[in-house]
Amino acid sequence: MNVDGKNLRPIWLEEGTGNIKIIDQRKLPHEFSVVELDTPEAVITAIREMYVRGAPLIGATGAYGVYLAARKCMDERVFDDVLDRSCRDIRSARPTAVNLAWAVDRMQASIGITGTASEKIDRARREADRITEEETENCRRIGEHGLKLVEAIAREKRGSAINILTHCNAGWLACIEYGTATAPIYAAAKSGIDVHVWVDETRPLNQGARLTAWELGKAGIPHTLIADNAGGHLMQHGMVDMVIVGTDRTTHTGDVANKIGTYLKALAARDNGVPFYVALPGSTFDWQLTDGLAQIPIEERDPDEVRYVPGLKDGKMTSVCICPADSPAANPAFDVTPARLVTAFITERGVCEATPEAIAGLFPEKAGHR
Repeated sequence: MNVDGKNLRPIWLEEGTGNIKIIDQRKLPHEFSVVELDTPEAVITAIREMYVRGAPLIGATGAYGVYLAARKCMDERVFDDVLDRSCRDIRSARPTAVNLAWAVDRMQASIGITGTASEKIDRARREADRITEEETENCRRIGEHGLKLVEAIAREKRGSAINILTHCNAGWLACIEYGTATAPIYAAAKSGIDVHVWVDETRPLNQGARLTAWELGKAGIPHTLIADNAGGHLMQHGMVDMVIVGTDRTTHTGDVANKIGTYLKALAARDNGVPFYVALPGSTFDWQLTDGLAQIPIEERDPDEVRYVPGLKDGKMTSVCICPADSPAANPAFDVTPARLVTAFITERGVCEATPEAIAGLFPEKAGHR
């Protein structure tokens, strides 16, 4: 995406060193910092500590982590065993986003067990590049299909601004380019539709306030930051035309795991007749699980993420405790929105209802391997 005249991605391969560089998203919007990753252990830390986040980007980062692991395994006698251990560690860096396991499994299948260590390393790099470019193209296509939904509302409103509410950050920072939830927004703005975005702050890590607002501002998209609990009020007063969110894992039966608070937005949307869309690439579908609420693992993160809020004070980053010092806290990172509350999915292959049959209709090759 174009940021201040520069074309940027949140991850790229540094040609000179063969190492990976990422934007450290923990420091945005107040500081733009690039971190170099040269080992699989560094990749695991970047994923776990949320230097990078968002399902498609986590998948791409995991893929490059496997490449870095392969690059370390020059002893052909132990190559496969060492790589297997690294892949297991990368795969488990964060439990909820299915793209991570999907990318690692795909990398291992592509690397294979035949050939020299040098040949396997070369295959690893090419496959990581391929995964990254495919996910980028998938997001572009999500934008194309989602644009049609925005255009339909624009025709009804006869030129009035389309108000879209989103939650967390499912933009290019989370998805390499375009984003999932933001891809239709960018496509609509490019086509001349007047769009305005309500940006949930998205506690506790404020990815909406810190990242989505930063993205939209750089892209020149009109937006307004709101408290997480303001969405229902806006919907009650007819101030939201559609909700678009991303997802970290969605079952093939239509249950959606996304950033904590998504379920409440879906309930408010249903109560107020506001369409609730989930934008995702095919890689985010879980083709094994059938009951999202019972089966999707929900990551429990450090309670201090709830108890403390980072921010900028006098030009310096600081962290402030917002509760009594001895108050305990709980921090589930995701919740599950049941399929019945989802109006439709926006995928790279088109828009479909949140039913097993409709999802399978778009991805028949995946449905056949359940």
